[in-house]
Amino acid sequence: MNKKKQSPGNIAQNKKARHEFSLEDKFEAGLELQGWEVKSIRAGKASISESYVTIDKGEAYLLGCRIQPLNQASSHVICDPERPKKLLLKRRELDKLMGARDRQGYSIVATSMYWKACWVKVEIYLAKGKQAHDKRDTVKDRDWARQKERMMKHSA
Repeated sequence: MNKKKQSPGNIAQNKKARHEFSLEDKFEAGLELQGWEVKSIRAGKASISESYVTIDKGEAYLLGCRIQPLNQASSHVICDPERPKKLLLKRRELDKLMGARDRQGYSIVATSMYWKACWVKVEIYLAKGKQAHDKRDTVKDRDWARQKERMMKHSA
C-alpha cells in the first residue's frame, strides 16, 4: 500500500493577532518563495509574529515575515530574511481586500502559515484594531466561558 508522506501542517502562528485585532473575513493565499526559503521553512526557521499585508500596484505582499536562512545555503544566493513575499491571490480577492482597506479602514493581518499538500499557504484576515477596553472584554468573556465549563463539569 503506497501512502503519501504527510507533511506537518502548521509552520508558524501569529498568536498576537487574535489579541490585538478583531478578525473578520478570512482568506487563504499562496506564497511566492525562493528555493532557500522553502528549505528553511522545512527546517522550522519561519516566523510571522510581526507580519502584515500591504497592497502595492494591484499586488499583495507579506511584510515582516522572517525566514532565517540555513547555514549550508549556497554561497551564490543572497539571502534576505525579511524579503517581501508576494501573495498569490485571485483578482476578486485582491479587489475585496483593497476595497475594505481603503474604504472601511481595515488592516490585513497574517495569522498562520501552513503546508497544504506541497505548497506553503498563509491565512490572512481583514481585521479591525481593538481598543484596550475591547481586549479586556475578550479576556473577561473567555474567563467566564472557562468558569461555566467548570461548573457544568462539576454539576454533572
